[in-house]
Amino acid sequence: MDKTASKAINVRSFRQKWKDYRRHPGSLILFLLVCLAALITLAVLFFLVVYILVMGIPNLKPSLFAWEYNSTNVSMTPAIINTVIMMVITLLIAVPLGICSSVYMVEYAKRGSKLVRVVRVTTETLQGIPSIVFGLFGFLVFVLLFKWDYSLIAGALTLAIMVLPVIMRTTEEALLAVPDSYREGSFGLGAGRLRTVFKVVLPSAVPGILAGIILSIGRIVGETAALIFTAGTVAELPTSLTSSTRTLAVHMYALLNEGLYVEEAYATAVVLLVVVLIINLISSALGRKIARN
Repeated sequence: MDKTASKAINVRSFRQKWKDYRRHPGSLILFLLVCLAALITLAVLFFLVVYILVMGIPNLKPSLFAWEYNSTNVSMTPAIINTVIMMVITLLIAVPLGICSSVYMVEYAKRGSKLVRVVRVTTETLQGIPSIVFGLFGFLVFVLLFKWDYSLIAGALTLAIMVLPVIMRTTEEALLAVPDSYREGSFGLGAGRLRTVFKVVLPSAVPGILAGIILSIGRIVGETAALIFTAGTVAELPTSLTSSTRTLAVHMYALLNEGLYVEEAYATAVVLLVVVLIINLISSALGRKIARN
């Protein structure tokens, strides 16, 4: 009985939508265009993933995962570890700065503040700047001016500047989406502003904040141009923050650029794809756990 009623409701809903489309043909055209765009996007994504897997999986071999890199095995193990280290350091710098800045703009600054408007325009502008520009900035400031040379810390600071606007904007939008009634209820119970922010507002905004962090992780893991100018291309594990390093994306670029290890570069692309997927799954799981608590 329930299935029959559900089918009847679906039929009536379809008929109603068809009548609306007949009265407004423009809506039908827009609907078809949206569906076409979604199909094209999925098709391109599917093609890229399948192409990488088909070209890369047959070239995976144990020597690519040796502990030390040399010109014979072109091992990607140091690059994988360097990628994780670079990601952790960058997030430790950018996430607290981005979240605290957004909390100030939403919770403490006056509504309509000129400073807030300037910061918003600046962050939106920085999001559209090519990564090569950030790389040149990091090279001039961290490598030459501060005399850190090509180093892990120079690359991490450059990436932190790159992802900071993304974290700030997504966190700000997440905080603005929290209803004011939550804040008013907390104030009514006698909680102060700081307690309200950390106990009520931020936990409610965790999904949006996490979305910005995941986007930042994707940009950190896949970045090459900025790191070539700041972190260098040394395929070794860093011994300090001033050691030159090579991330997985830079490692793949170096193999393709040399022209001698194209097959190994395809295998590296598969590993890079898997690493990004694993990191995103872990981040999503942690976000859901934090949101439940």
